[in-house]
Amino acid sequence: MRSHNVTKGLERAPHRSLFWASGYHPAELERPLVGIVNSANEIVPGHVHLAKIAEAVKAGVRLAGGTPVEFCTIAVCDGIAMNHKGMHYSLASREIIADSVETMVEAHSFDAVVLVSNCDKITPGMLMAAARLDLPAVLVSGGPMLAGEYRGKKIDLNSLFEGVGAARGGLISEEELHEMELNACPGCGSCAGMFTANSMNCIAEALGIALPGNGTRLAVSAARVRLAKEAGIRVMELLRAGITARQILTKEAFINALTVDMALGCSTNTLLHLCAVAHELGIRLDLEMINAISRRVPQLCLLSPAGLNRIEDLDRAGGIPSVMRELAAGKLLDLEQITVTGKTVRENLTEAPPPDREVIRSLEEPYRSEGGLAVLFGNLAPEGAVVKQGAVSEKMQVFEGTARVFDSEDSAVEAILQGSIKPGSVIVVRYEGPRGGPGMREMLTPTAAVTGMGLGDSVALITDGRFSGATRGACIGHVSPEAAAGGPIALVMEGDRISIDIPRRRLELLVSEEELQRRRAAWMRPAPKIDRGYLRRYAAQVTSASRGAVLLSADEAGAGS
Repeated sequence: MRSHNVTKGLERAPHRSLFWASGYHPAELERPLVGIVNSANEIVPGHVHLAKIAEAVKAGVRLAGGTPVEFCTIAVCDGIAMNHKGMHYSLASREIIADSVETMVEAHSFDAVVLVSNCDKITPGMLMAAARLDLPAVLVSGGPMLAGEYRGKKIDLNSLFEGVGAARGGLISEEELHEMELNACPGCGSCAGMFTANSMNCIAEALGIALPGNGTRLAVSAARVRLAKEAGIRVMELLRAGITARQILTKEAFINALTVDMALGCSTNTLLHLCAVAHELGIRLDLEMINAISRRVPQLCLLSPAGLNRIEDLDRAGGIPSVMRELAAGKLLDLEQITVTGKTVRENLTEAPPPDREVIRSLEEPYRSEGGLAVLFGNLAPEGAVVKQGAVSEKMQVFEGTARVFDSEDSAVEAILQGSIKPGSVIVVRYEGPRGGPGMREMLTPTAAVTGMGLGDSVALITDGRFSGATRGACIGHVSPEAAAGGPIALVMEGDRISIDIPRRRLELLVSEEELQRRRAAWMRPAPKIDRGYLRRYAAQVTSASRGAVLLSADEAGAGS
């Protein structure tokens, strides 16, 4: 066992003395040491209860004959970080999380890991670390939040962001907004819609690196605690069987995950994160391949923000196993992939309940004939751009409008809330990409304001930044190459015409190539927005969103890429 590096032999007496100083019993060092990676803190609602989840995991490890050793990582709350300087740090925190997990596990020679996560960058950061380490690993999330209720209707955090726009537009009063504010988020857990946190926790099931139920069992339920105990038991079984993360995280597993992603209508951020996890394994997820999956996989669920159902409804309807059962019936999944249960996908699905058709539709009668996400290409996005097509109204699937150009999210939000954006506009928010942001800020505030002000069916928004999973409407993000890299989005001028054709997967700037060449010759790279600290180093190393916004390898950095 790896842990013998720190527990066995005469020369390890100093090492053992430090274990004794921490209160370990000699019998505990005779067992495998299992790292319990916990992202608990007192500011993120999805993480405030993770101490309890981690204790359940540790109980499971002990039940199965291991010694759990807990350590922590950072976690940013995207909702609190939204629309100010804090959001620059959100995506960038993914790399810190991956690096810190790798560092702790390698430095202390753990034999296996259980990753206790919940929210947006934390789950993919931990999965990136698991891919690097290639140890027995199980991810268990803290579970989704219950939906809130306002005047007899279900609401969630997105309702508040849209409510701000509605209040600014005079559609609701400030008193009504305050009442919503007090009821939208009723307790702990990841926000109740199919936003990025829940998207990633559901996709972890489809990848096979999390147990069935991981994505949908509620944070406040006893079932979530039992699942955490089971995760601790299972990681010990994986250790005994010699099954590691890389045996589970195969290219076929990623295709399964993308298939489930399309059926659920997940966040656009999932493409960013899946590409990053795959990158750790040397697997390339081609954006054209992702479009091919989207074309053949129908959207079976319509969850908030695209629809009225929340994660609690998906859980009652059978959860991810029932979605996968339906997809398997159409031969859309590779059923021979091994999972953390120690069984194949096929074996796991024998226990999946039949889907509740009110929430999980059949392949014959889906919500949409195509998957929830689409990648657009064209002269405005030669390397691709991503849209949650399942949350775009039919009116906006094909749209041509006049560019309103902003060099930051802040200036765009100001214009929207002041009422200067009119129907027929395409809001262009640039210099918010991985490098130019830096950190690729989420644009939930402007997109929710557009929807809340009643412009969702007449205004589009495109950006080299990204969107929250809570975003809906004709919002196209991850435009690559980004403006800071001299991508075509840097050349758009106020009043240009832009064409969006989601069914044809096209995003075009209706300007001649000769004019674009003239503008390109006159373009000057702007000064960095943040020129100190971690984000300065991040901006110097980060790659395009089309590659998952991963950091340059040592070879690439040495070559000056």
